[in-house]
Amino acid sequence: MKRHITKACLLLGGLACATQVYAGNKDRTGQAGATELLINPWGLSTGVFGMNSSHVRGIEAMKNNIAGLAYVKNTEVGLAHSIYLRGSDVTVNNLGIAQKVGNLGVVGFNIMSMGFGEIQITNTDDPEGLASGTYKPQFLTFQLGFAKEFSNSIRAGLAATFVSEQISNVRASGACFEGGVQYVTGKRDNFHFGVTLRNVGTNMRFSGQGFAFDAQKPGTRLDEDPQTGHVPTEKFEMPTYLNFGASYDFYLDEKRLKSEDDLPKHRATLMANFTSNSFYSDYIGGGVEYAYQEMFMIRAAYRYESGIGTAQSNTFYTGVAAGATIQKGIGENGPILALDYSYRPTARPNNGVHTFSLRLMTREKGKKASEE
Repeated sequence: MKRHITKACLLLGGLACATQVYAGNKDRTGQAGATELLINPWGLSTGVFGMNSSHVRGIEAMKNNIAGLAYVKNTEVGLAHSIYLRGSDVTVNNLGIAQKVGNLGVVGFNIMSMGFGEIQITNTDDPEGLASGTYKPQFLTFQLGFAKEFSNSIRAGLAATFVSEQISNVRASGACFEGGVQYVTGKRDNFHFGVTLRNVGTNMRFSGQGFAFDAQKPGTRLDEDPQTGHVPTEKFEMPTYLNFGASYDFYLDEKRLKSEDDLPKHRATLMANFTSNSFYSDYIGGGVEYAYQEMFMIRAAYRYESGIGTAQSNTFYTGVAAGATIQKGIGENGPILALDYSYRPTARPNNGVHTFSLRLMTREKGKKASEE
C-alpha cells in the first residue's frame, strides 16, 4: 500500500512541478494549434466547464482527468454530439469505450471528429468560389488511455492522443500525452482533489500540395524549364495546460439516515477549479451539482478568464454553463443508461454550444444494483 501511494504522490508532484515549464507565458497567447484538443465533447462535464476534474468518472475522464477512468466497473460505452456555434454548421461527434481488465486497471479508447460543413474553394481565378467546388476539412483525434486504482483513496492514469488535421491538399499530424491523479477522502469519500497535465506533445507542421506553386528558373521562361516551389511553413505547439480541481459532497439528508449503511438520497457537490494554460488566459471558477438518488442531476458553473464580460472582451464563452443528467438502471442486473445535456452560451455573434451524450454502463459482474 505504501509503495502504491508513493508512486501516485510522485506522479502528483511531477505534474505540479510542470507548472514551471508549461504554464502562463502570455507572450505566446494564440500561438498554439490543434485547439480541438481543448474541446470536451461530453454532456455531463461540459455542464460545469470540466470543473468536475477532481471527481469525474468513466469514459468522460478521458477528456478531463484520465485518472477518473479507473472508476469503470466493467464496460462503458458512450456517444456524444455537439452543435458547436449553432448556425455555423460546425459539429463535434465522439465515441468512447472503456473496459476493466481484471485487477490490472481500465483501458479506454476515444475517437473525436469535427465537421465544418462544405466550404467553397476560392483562388485568384475564382475569388468568389462559384466554379471551383467545395471541400470538407477533417479534424480527428484518437486517444488511448489507461488508469488504475492504487488504493481506496488514490487513482492515477496516463493517455496518448494522435491528432490529424487535413483538407484535400494540406495536412498536419502529431501526438501528445497526458497524466492525471485523483485523491478522495472523508467519512463517505466526499472530499475530492484532482490534478492533470494535458496535451504535452510533439510540434505540428502543415504540409502538402496546397503549398506548392509554379516557379520560374532564373534566366529562363516559365514554359521552357518549369519548376515547382513550396511555401515554407512554421511548426506550432499544442495547447498544453495544467488543471487543479477540488470538490466536496454534501449529503443533505445524512442526519435522517437510520444507519451508516443507508444511502443518502440528496447530494449537493460544490467544486472549484483552476486551469493554467500555456497559450491562453488562465481559467478559474466554481460550480455546483445537485443529485437525487444519483438518477437525476442538474448542474451549473461559472468560469472566469481575463477580460470576460468587458466591452473589449475576446473570450469565446460568456462564462456560464449549465446541464442535466438522467440515468437509470435497466432491471436488477442490467446496464445503467444515462442521457446528458449541457449548454454553454457564447459571445455574439455566435449562438452557443449544445452538447448531448448517451452512455451505457454495464454493472460489475455478479453484482446487483442494490449492492453497488
